Amino acid sequence: MPTESDFVPDPRRWRVLAVLVVALFMSLVGVSIVNVALPSIQAGLEADQSELQWVLSGYALTFGIGLVTAGRAGDLYGRGPLFIAGVALFTAASVASGLAQDALTLNVARAVQGVGSGLLNPQAVGMIQDHFRGAERGRAFGVFGSAVGVSVAVGPLLGGLLIEAGGITDGWRWTFFVNVPVGILAIALALAWFPRPLLDRAGPNRGDPDRGDGGDAGSSGGRRSRDLDPVGAILLGLAVLAVLLPFVEGGTAPAWIWLALPAGAGLTAAWLRWERRQKRRGRHPMVNLAIFRVRSFANGSLLITLYFMGITSVWVLVALYMQDGLGHTALESGFVGLPSAICSAVAAAWGGRNVMRHGRKVVIGGMYFALVGLVASMAVVWLQGQGRASEWWLLLTLAFVGIAQGSVISPNQTLTLADVPLEYAGSSGGIMQTGQRIGTSVGIAVITALAFRILEIGDWPTAFIAGFLGIIVVVTLALVVALADERYRRRQLQYDAGG
Repeated sequence: MPTESDFVPDPRRWRVLAVLVVALFMSLVGVSIVNVALPSIQAGLEADQSELQWVLSGYALTFGIGLVTAGRAGDLYGRGPLFIAGVALFTAASVASGLAQDALTLNVARAVQGVGSGLLNPQAVGMIQDHFRGAERGRAFGVFGSAVGVSVAVGPLLGGLLIEAGGITDGWRWTFFVNVPVGILAIALALAWFPRPLLDRAGPNRGDPDRGDGGDAGSSGGRRSRDLDPVGAILLGLAVLAVLLPFVEGGTAPAWIWLALPAGAGLTAAWLRWERRQKRRGRHPMVNLAIFRVRSFANGSLLITLYFMGITSVWVLVALYMQDGLGHTALESGFVGLPSAICSAVAAAWGGRNVMRHGRKVVIGGMYFALVGLVASMAVVWLQGQGRASEWWLLLTLAFVGIAQGSVISPNQTLTLADVPLEYAGSSGGIMQTGQRIGTSVGIAVITALAFRILEIGDWPTAFIAGFLGIIVVVTLALVVALADERYRRRQLQYDAGG
């Protein structure tokens, strides 16, 4: 089986990364633009609250349920063609979304957009795993993280400008059409710059690490069909759907829908049993559950799920506070996050260059920055409520959260996937991203519900502070996991040195 010493870097790897960054930029800008376009969509299509909720929910559900399956398919059949298919699907769905004449058509198109995004994202992570090693892989994930920071900054500002230029009833359409030239560019660059083996071959298939072979596990069509594990894919997809559905539905969900949670737990248990059965029968399961015995992967996946459960609610609460609480426009609200996004991009680049040298300490430091930014933002809002400070001080305090974003997300991805076998790079990346989707949906639902409950008996500053306290609790739990992982790594190094 090939080892790290056998790895020969492809001279075109940075071009591959450039294509991945373009596609990631498109998909993330598409998400953040829609968040500021909802009032325009409501006015243009006369959508009710339930239909408006599904503009976000449909995308979140279809994006989340297929991540692991898409990642595993990339492991087996090749990441390049699936990446291009995902970009093409996302782009076509953007056109359909922009042309929609009613809320139902828009929501169907948004669901297809989510499928495209769920298809391309695991391939991007897997290709970075394939093409980069060691410190260079950290730098590649750092560039990836910088693109996240820039797209987060550009999305709300671009959305606000497009809506102002296009008008309140039709401006939302251009928030979808803007994806089209970027998607076409990503496809053209992929066809021109991806190495031909990446486009032509049927995937790496480096063999089963538990068997120690290096053969092509997918040498025949029938064997590949079994390796993809369609039963496991269906069980896991239904389990993720059941867990996500009550939370992405939010306040519009009927009470009975919460019964999906125990159903999700049962489906998860059934999926685990099936995967173990596949392994016992000598077949390749969709997910090799042995990767959860890789301590760095298990800790990193739990850490990032908790982190996303907390930190993604920051921008929801800031937008609500600035627009509903203080009466600012969507464009003005978007400017509040600009310094944070710039700091995130810079921190991600720095973290990528230094994560292999400093390890988990980069992530731990980022979480401390997050806690400082959260506490300082609470202080600004409290003082603003007392008439003793301006809300625009949030530009400074939220910059600390931006530093945290860059220092946590990409470095954690590098550390979490470092010891995962390459033949499971796509599916393991999909597992991490599924945890992020679940964490995001659960966190936003719970923390915004807490803020609105406080708002019923108090004012916006009090509701904002209560929501941020909830975020601090969850981020602190993620910090505990990071500290435990750092202690484990230190003991392991001492053990290896003594051995």
